Amino acid sequence: MVKENRLFLLDAYALIFRAYYALIKNPRVNSKGQDTSAIMGFMNSLFDVIKREKPNLLAVCFDKGGSHARTEMYEEYKANRDETPQVIRDSVPVIQQILEAMEIPVMQIEGMEADDIIGTLAKQAEKEGFEVYMVTPDKDFAQLVSENIFMYKPSRMGNGIEKWGIPEVQKKYGVERPEQVIDFLGMMGDSSDNIPGLPGVGEKTAKKFLKQFGSMEALLENTDQLKGKMKEKIEENAELGRLSKKLATIFTDCEVEFHAENFKLSQPDVEKVVEIFKDLEFRRLTEQFMKMFNSPEDVTKESETLSDKQNKKEAGSGQFSLFGNDASGEDVEAENFQGYKILENTDHSYQYVNSAMGIKIFLEKLNQQKSVCFDTETTSLKTLDAHLVGIAFSWEKGKGYYISFPANQDEAQELVNQLKPFFENENIEKIGQNLKYDIKVLANYHIEVKGPLFDTMLAHYIINPDMRHNMDVLAETYLNYSPQPIADLIGKKGKNQKSMRDVELEKVTEYAVEDADITFQLKKYFEEELKDASNEHLFGDLEIPLLRVLADMELEGINVDKNILNDLSEGLTKDIAQLEKEVFEIAGEEFNIGSPKQLGEILFGKLEIAKKPKKTKSGQYSTAEDVLSYFAKDYPIVDKVLQWRGLSKLKSTYVDALPKQIHDRTGRVHTEFMQTVAATGRLSSNNPNLQNIPIRTERGREVRKAFVPRDENHILLAADYSQIELRIIAALSEEETMIEAFKNGEDIHASTAAKVFDVPLNEVTREQRSNAKTVNFGIIYGVSAFGLSNQTNLSRSESKELIETYYKTYPKLRDYMDEQVEFARENGYVKTVLGRRRYLKDINARNNVVKSAAERNAVNAPIQGSAADIIKVAMIRIHEKLKKQNFKTKMLLQVHDELIFDVPKEELDDLQKLIKQEMENAYELIVPLKVDIGTGQNWLEAH
Repeated sequence: MVKENRLFLLDAYALIFRAYYALIKNPRVNSKGQDTSAIMGFMNSLFDVIKREKPNLLAVCFDKGGSHARTEMYEEYKANRDETPQVIRDSVPVIQQILEAMEIPVMQIEGMEADDIIGTLAKQAEKEGFEVYMVTPDKDFAQLVSENIFMYKPSRMGNGIEKWGIPEVQKKYGVERPEQVIDFLGMMGDSSDNIPGLPGVGEKTAKKFLKQFGSMEALLENTDQLKGKMKEKIEENAELGRLSKKLATIFTDCEVEFHAENFKLSQPDVEKVVEIFKDLEFRRLTEQFMKMFNSPEDVTKESETLSDKQNKKEAGSGQFSLFGNDASGEDVEAENFQGYKILENTDHSYQYVNSAMGIKIFLEKLNQQKSVCFDTETTSLKTLDAHLVGIAFSWEKGKGYYISFPANQDEAQELVNQLKPFFENENIEKIGQNLKYDIKVLANYHIEVKGPLFDTMLAHYIINPDMRHNMDVLAETYLNYSPQPIADLIGKKGKNQKSMRDVELEKVTEYAVEDADITFQLKKYFEEELKDASNEHLFGDLEIPLLRVLADMELEGINVDKNILNDLSEGLTKDIAQLEKEVFEIAGEEFNIGSPKQLGEILFGKLEIAKKPKKTKSGQYSTAEDVLSYFAKDYPIVDKVLQWRGLSKLKSTYVDALPKQIHDRTGRVHTEFMQTVAATGRLSSNNPNLQNIPIRTERGREVRKAFVPRDENHILLAADYSQIELRIIAALSEEETMIEAFKNGEDIHASTAAKVFDVPLNEVTREQRSNAKTVNFGIIYGVSAFGLSNQTNLSRSESKELIETYYKTYPKLRDYMDEQVEFARENGYVKTVLGRRRYLKDINARNNVVKSAAERNAVNAPIQGSAADIIKVAMIRIHEKLKKQNFKTKMLLQVHDELIFDVPKEELDDLQKLIKQEMENAYELIVPLKVDIGTGQNWLEAH
C-alpha cells in the first residue's frame, strides 16, 4: 500500500548538476545543437521518483541568488566554486517551464538556498504528521533526518536508490544523533562550499571528536584534553570552528509555509509538456510521460489528438492514470525505469533461414524488394581478417531474417554467391549502419554492393556532427529502444571473449536481426531530418559516394618498407639517448624525463625556470606542451626535453609501430578513414593514423620515406591543394586585394607581407614573409597577439600592431568574420560552401572563454569544412574516372589537402593531367584552386 501522507522535496540544482556532469564526456545534443543533458537527467530523476514512489505530495526547490545570510557571515562562502556552466543556466528556465506545465510546485526564495527551503518545509510537514523524503545526493541533508524525515538519494551509474533514516546516518557519520552531522561538517569543513572547518581536522578526527565530546561547543570548551599542535590549532581557530558550524547548518525557519493542498500532484497540461518535449527531441521521455499521466487506451489510440484526450479526461471521472499500465497493459517495473523498449518486451518476428528450400523462398522475397537493410556478423572487426558468420536482413519494421554461414570458406562462398544477385542489383536500395565495413567484408567474397546506399551512421553525422553516432545511442535517442549488447552473447573484451561463431543460432538471430530492424527504422527518421536541414544532396551526392571511394582505398592499402623504418629506429634510439644525456647534464642529475612529476620538479622546483609556475589540479607542476613551449626559447633544457618528447613519440607511434601493422596477407598497411569523427567534415585516419605523421621536423619527414610504390614499375604521385583555406576565405569574404593576388599567381604570403609591412614586393625579407604567413593562417583560427608572439620573433606589441595592420589591409576579411559570428548567433550554426552545418551551442554563452571558442569556430568551421568538402568532391570524381577509363592507378591516401596515388609509370602523363584537372575544378570559387603535383620513389620525394 502506498502511504497517503508522504511529501517528496527535490533539490533541483543538486540533481541538475549531477545530470550535467554525469554526461559531460558524452553530452546529449539534439539536432539543433542544443545540449539537453541537464534537462534530460533531471527529468529522468523526477520521473523515476514519481514512477517508483507514487507520491501524492511533491515539490521542486531551487536556489535563487545564493545564501545572503551565509555570505554576510563569511564572504568566502562558496567563493571557490566555478561559474555555473552555460548549459545549466540555459536548462533551468526550461526545467521550470516543464514543471509549470506538469502543475508541480516550484519553490524558490531570493537569497535562500534550496537546502533551507527543504529544511523548513520538512520540519513543518513533520509536525503535521507527514513523512518527508528529501530527494538529493547532497550529504548535508543528513542533519535533518529524523523518525519521519528521510534522505532519498537517487540511483546513479547502475546503483539503486538509497533511503537514509536515522540508522544509516549513524552508520555513515559515526554519530548518535543526525543533528550532530552539523558538528561533523563544521569540524572537518567542506571544500565544495568553501566552509573552512578546523585546521588539521579531517573525517577520522571529526568522528573521533564527536565520539569523545559530542559537539563542536563541547570540543572547544574542553581543549585541555587535547595535546600538542592539535590543541594549539583548535584553540587558535575556535571562532572559525563556531563560524563553520553556523555555515553548515541548514535553516529551518525560512519564509515559506507548508499547506498540504498546495503540494498535491495533479493532472498536468499534457499537450504543453509534450510540445516542450517535442521541441527538445525527448522521444523516450515523451513516451514515459504519456504512460504515467495517460490511461492505457489513450496511449494506444494514436489517431486521437492530445486535445481529444484532454477533453475525454475532463468529461470523465476526473481521475488520471498516473500509475496506470503501459500500452500492453503491463506495468513498467521501477527498477527498469529507463523507459527503453527492449527485445523481450517488443513484438517482433525474427527468423533464421537454414534450409535449401527456405533460402530459395527467402531469395525470391528478397529480390522483389525496393529497399532492404542488411547487417553482417563476422569473426573480426578487422575487415581483411573477417569471415562471415551470418547476414541479417530487414525490410519491414519488427520483422527480419538471418542466414548463417559455415566456417568452411568454400561452402561460405557458395552461399554468398546465391546472394550476389541481390547485392549487385542496381535497383534495390541497401541500408546499413557503417556500411563501409559491410562492403569491405563482402569484397573479401568477391561481391560488389551496387545500387543506392543509405548509411544511418553517415546520415546522423550530417544531421548532428557533434553527437555520437553508434547504433545504441541512435536507437535510444530516436526509437526509445535499447538494443541488446554484444557482450551478452560473446562476453566482455579479453582472452575469454567468444567468437560469434560460438554463439547459439537462435541467440545470434535475435541479436543480428534486431540490428538490421533497428537500422531500417532509423532510416525513416533520418530521411526526414536530412530534408529539414536541406542536406539531402550533401548526404546523397558527397558522403555516400565517398563511402565507396574510401572502401576501395582501405582495401588497397599502401606499401611500407620495413628496412627503412628499422634503420630510422636505430638512428632515433641514438638521438634520444644523446638528448637524455644533454638534459641530465644541464639538470645536474638523472631522472625520468617521461615522468611529468619528476620533470616538473627539476624544471620548476630545482632550476626555477618560472616565478609562478602553472600547476595541475592535483597540485603538480604542469609540463604540458603549451606550457613548456613558452620557455623553450630561453632555456635549452626545455628545448631538449621537447625534442626528446617529439622523437620518443615518433619512434613509438610510427617507426616501431608501423611494421607491426603490415598485413600478413597483403604485405601492406591498411589505414581506416573515418567519415564521422571530425565535426568540420574532415576525414580522420585510424589504425594507423597516417595523417598525423610530423612533417615539420627532419626526422618526421623521414618516416614518409618508408611509404613506397607497389613495385619498380610504379611511382607514387602526391597532389596537394596549394593554400586552399586562404583561397576559400578570400572567396567567401570577397576581399578584392587577396583575390587579385591569387588571380595574378602571386606568392600570397609575400604579397601580404608587402602590404602589411609597406614595402615593395621584391624587397620582402624572408622573416617578413614568414611572419605574414603565420598571420595569414592564424587569422582563420583567431590568433591573438600573444599567440602570434609565441609563434614568431615578434614582441607582443609588434604582434598586436601587425594584426591590426593586417585587418586594415584586408577590411572585408574582418567584415566577413563578424558576419559569420552574427549568422551563428541568429541561427545557431554556420555552413560550408556545400551546406554542411556546424552547430555552435555556445555562441551566445555568458562565459567569455566558452563564447570566444565558439566565435572562432564560427569563422574557421566554414573554411576548414569547405576545404574538406572540395577535396571529397575531387576524390569521387577521380575515382569515377579511374574506373570508367580502366586505369590501373590506385588512390591510396588522403591527408587533409593532399592525395597520394600509386601510378603505373606508363599512365603517369595522363594521370597528372586528370588529377590536376579534377582537383582544380572540383568547386568553382571566384579565385582559382591550384594543385601542386610531385612524384617519387617514396612519399617524401613525391611530396
